[in-house]
Amino acid sequence: MVASRIGVLGRGLLPAGEPVLRGDDLGVLRGDGLFETMHLRDGRPWLCREHLARLRAGAAAVELTVPADEALVELLDEVAAGWPAEVEGALRLVCTRGPEGGGPPTVYATLAAVPPAARQARRDGVGVATLSLGVPAEARPELDWLPVGIKSTSYGASSAARRWAARAGVDDVLWVSSDGYALEGPTANLVWLAGDTLCTVPAGRTGILPGTTVAWLLAHAVEVGWAAAERMVTTTGLRDADGVWLTSSVRGLVPVHTLDGVPLRRNPRTRALQDLLGFPHP
Repeated sequence: MVASRIGVLGRGLLPAGEPVLRGDDLGVLRGDGLFETMHLRDGRPWLCREHLARLRAGAAAVELTVPADEALVELLDEVAAGWPAEVEGALRLVCTRGPEGGGPPTVYATLAAVPPAARQARRDGVGVATLSLGVPAEARPELDWLPVGIKSTSYGASSAARRWAARAGVDDVLWVSSDGYALEGPTANLVWLAGDTLCTVPAGRTGILPGTTVAWLLAHAVEVGWAAAERMVTTTGLRDADGVWLTSSVRGLVPVHTLDGVPLRRNPRTRALQDLLGFPHP
């Protein structure tokens, strides 16, 4: 097993037991920070530019100062240097607001092997259950005080949903709105096939996280002979779909085989989509 790594901006690579965060860091006290996780392939983070752009957009939304991209890339390169090419890596970049009372942001990166469970989900698919967010699908973007579509370190709701899934005996969760529309998972975007059109939920209308992996997939859907669209969908619509998947930066494309206990169609071209994305097969 390859040992995980950590590096801190301005300090370089650190031993695993070396302290990184102060006890009064607002990233710890309040979950006040942002992060991005990238799939490491051929020693380079995939879609790095897109991840950094999303990080910067999130930083503007929460008024967080983030170092220049050049400094962030240098840190990522330092942490990733020499990582074995045959080992899938999950490269995470974290930026917190820093110490309470003022101070520079804390910026660090971690690198670890992609967990076996993620690779297994890519191969076998997942069973998913719906959970209500308790708000209409288009309510959150209308609240101009509330930053939406950001990848925050404040993961309380996502962690609660994953714990609920474990208790319920399912692999993952799909959040739905109070007016019946499917939105996203705690750590994944939703994709489905309607006829010959590959679809995902519009982030701008709903306030969900704009996924880097799903954006790339839909931009290249024509390469497997499908059109691409952003649409709203109900759970009934998903049960009628010609394929349903979850996408994320580390798991890649994962087929959903059951939704609330109801079997879904397994699309025979799942492997072609995974090949298109370039994720290795288990």
